[in-house]
Amino acid sequence: MPLASGSARSRLLYSRINHPASQVLRLWLSSSASPSPSEASAAAGRQATIREGQAEIFADDSNSVFYNKAQVNNRDLSIAVLRSFISKRREDHAIQPRKGGPEGSAMSERAKYKAPKVLEALAASGLRAIRYALEVDGIGEVIAVDNNEVAIEACKKNIHHNGSLASSKVAPHLADARVYMLTHPKEFDVVDLDPYGSPAAFLDSAVQCVADGGILMCSATDMAVLAGGNAEVCFSKYGSYPLRGKHCHEMALRILLACIESHAIRHKRYIVPIISVHMDFYVSSASTVKSSPLKLSHVYQCVGCNSFHLRNIGRINSKDKRNIALPNFCPTVPEDCSECGHKFVMGGPIWSDPIHDKEWVASILSNIHAMSDAYPAYAKISAILTSVSEELPDAPLFVSLHNLCATLKCTNPTMVMLHSAITNAGYQISGSHVDPLALKTDAPMSVKLHPVKHRPGNHPGNIILSQESRLQANFSRVPSASRLRKSPRFVPNPEKYWGPRAKAGRHPRLFHMDKS
Repeated sequence: MPLASGSARSRLLYSRINHPASQVLRLWLSSSASPSPSEASAAAGRQATIREGQAEIFADDSNSVFYNKAQVNNRDLSIAVLRSFISKRREDHAIQPRKGGPEGSAMSERAKYKAPKVLEALAASGLRAIRYALEVDGIGEVIAVDNNEVAIEACKKNIHHNGSLASSKVAPHLADARVYMLTHPKEFDVVDLDPYGSPAAFLDSAVQCVADGGILMCSATDMAVLAGGNAEVCFSKYGSYPLRGKHCHEMALRILLACIESHAIRHKRYIVPIISVHMDFYVSSASTVKSSPLKLSHVYQCVGCNSFHLRNIGRINSKDKRNIALPNFCPTVPEDCSECGHKFVMGGPIWSDPIHDKEWVASILSNIHAMSDAYPAYAKISAILTSVSEELPDAPLFVSLHNLCATLKCTNPTMVMLHSAITNAGYQISGSHVDPLALKTDAPMSVKLHPVKHRPGNHPGNIILSQESRLQANFSRVPSASRLRKSPRFVPNPEKYWGPRAKAGRHPRLFHMDKS
């Protein structure tokens, strides 16, 4: 059963989880009594409000209920994914009567279309749940769960403030999200996980809570951990070792996907990524998880030139028609890097299959363009999804143009030159939404370095390095070069802005910048 899952604060994730012998389930891979109308109106007169999309919530100056304005990108992207999910769900339901002849048609007609049921596992102010109810046509009941009494009271207040439509669809519950999801197995078509920090503690219960064919949306904001700031903590939470490098944010996405997949296969389900993105301080992804070790790989990265190699942790025996996965052979990576002679370090395992579904990305992007006024963060999410749609699907991780040039100690060629050289060599290449200088390609490291080493034209560096050396340099240290300096040679200025002043009679002009 496929299950789609979705976002992470450090990394946001949308994925679809499947059961080998069942239908599809998708995962998208970031109390007391309600107040009376008179109390709500009185409170409205005292409190300021925050408006996002069609929803409006009360501002909490004491910060007792979490709200992050920057996560509007995350919420807009989740809404776009939900709209595409409902559209595809309706299309699939519409074509079901045509399958299986008249008898199958009669059975399908009896199975009425049901609006998807949504769970927001960590609701806080309830803004996300309210926006789902108000902005996503065809959505069913939205359950908003939080284990903080103050947050649930704020959520109830905000739901009442947004009118009858929100009140009829959004139901707040005071409960531990993990316990609630475990006690409602396969009940929700959409599960949204957007915790403060790591979602690791919620993943096992989340993959069990999503119905067959549902979506799991998962966000992770612990980017320092996922990007390699603390490898030991990352391994303890996600079961994977991160590697430092320009590709660290994409690797964080793949670590999160691998973690969700590991939880899904324990319950005989699998995921297929729909969309996976990194934004600001978190990553977002939509994916499908499959119960196969061929989707996971270890990464071997050179400590000198940052070249990397991936090795699947499993293999398929070509002589066995059952396609059963077996442990893979010893890695073919040499002990020393063939490019620079340095050692390799090993990271992972990470998700090495595609992290986007091209059809889903195209559907989501067309929806965003058609309803641009409905998304407060339209410019941001439109730009990111456009980059995502152009990425190579089968090229895990990437190298950075600046890193290549820093390794060779040379100036940067243009991106057009590099793309042209690698394409003319018979390989594929694209950019990445993670880094504007990323080179995502299926070419080996030697091919990536070649256009930088052999640049066309009369570049001064090329001319100088191509000449035969006239001197055999001797770098043995001489005493005069390392003598101690007993007195300073370069004294700093005594004051800040030490230097010429304005001409007498002139007054500096002040310019005020419009920050709006």
